[in-house]
Amino acid sequence: MQVNIPLKKVVDNSYNITIDTLDKTHFDTKVAIVTNPKVAGLHLAYLLSKISAKELYIITVPDGEEYKNQESINTILESLFNHRFNRKSMLIAFGGGVIGDMTGYAASIYQRGIDFVQIPTTLLSQVDASVGGKTGMNNSYGKNLVGAFHQPKAVYIDPFFLTTLPAREFGAGVAEIVKMAVTFNRKFFEFLENADLNNPEVLQEAIKQAVATKADVVAKDEKEHGIRAALNYGHTFGHVIENETNYKRFLHGEAVAIGMVMANETAVSMKLMSKDEASRVKNLLEKYDLPTSYSVQSSDSFYETFFLDKKSSDTTITFIIPVGLGDVSITDSVDKQIVISVLNQFGDA
Repeated sequence: MQVNIPLKKVVDNSYNITIDTLDKTHFDTKVAIVTNPKVAGLHLAYLLSKISAKELYIITVPDGEEYKNQESINTILESLFNHRFNRKSMLIAFGGGVIGDMTGYAASIYQRGIDFVQIPTTLLSQVDASVGGKTGMNNSYGKNLVGAFHQPKAVYIDPFFLTTLPAREFGAGVAEIVKMAVTFNRKFFEFLENADLNNPEVLQEAIKQAVATKADVVAKDEKEHGIRAALNYGHTFGHVIENETNYKRFLHGEAVAIGMVMANETAVSMKLMSKDEASRVKNLLEKYDLPTSYSVQSSDSFYETFFLDKKSSDTTITFIIPVGLGDVSITDSVDKQIVISVLNQFGDA
């Protein structure tokens, strides 16, 4: 005996990404701004001059990737329960990628899902983490292994927040911009080679192109069943580096930069990318003082950690390998010895 539940329907999760100075906005519901002490100290007063709500609360969680965990999620949820938030209430993620991921995840599970808005304050979160609905947290097994796809209702990218961004954080964001150019847009990469992203007007154009590139990919593959996985270029290697260094030595974008260099060396070994193209990517990353080397202590141990990656299975590892500049291959058939050979090259880095 079978009973069918006919749930087939189209859900419109479309939303706008606004790249401009924040407009004054009022929300006719309970709203909680989730942030950290550093961002709050720098920019909360500015944000509060722009937004108002029926009831407005501030939730502060510790700053840093190492706090992207269940304890911080519990802090957010407890505050929502204490203030009696309901399904019509809303969260605002006000910070970098860590805040955005955790706020989105808390929104996805509170009373089975409430709305949230992204107001990213770092370059990395503006061009990448705030767009696409990936939410989650880390655990002892790896990065972002617990989470959900939960799209924001809107993303507001205000360049004003970048005026106080430290140089390392700026570079980390540049890494994500370069990532999208290498994988999907050769002309964009060539633009970046000749651009000075320290120029505010040039930077805003780069943000626009990076966001447009990611938005196009997300629209084609929201839940990462196919082409969206290419946006993890550099991340397969980078996540292992973050795991090995307990998320304390490198910023996420810095680890991704090293991961891209490793992925490029793999591509060169597979004859998918020329040495010249790999050098051009490395030179562009180093132009913004991004790290491109890492000392691999054990190639075998590094390789085994790949299996904790969400894209991998029990027996195969999915790699994102560039094909020249502007194209990419998503494959689980990279020979182990090629990868080990590449990792061995970084043994004395």
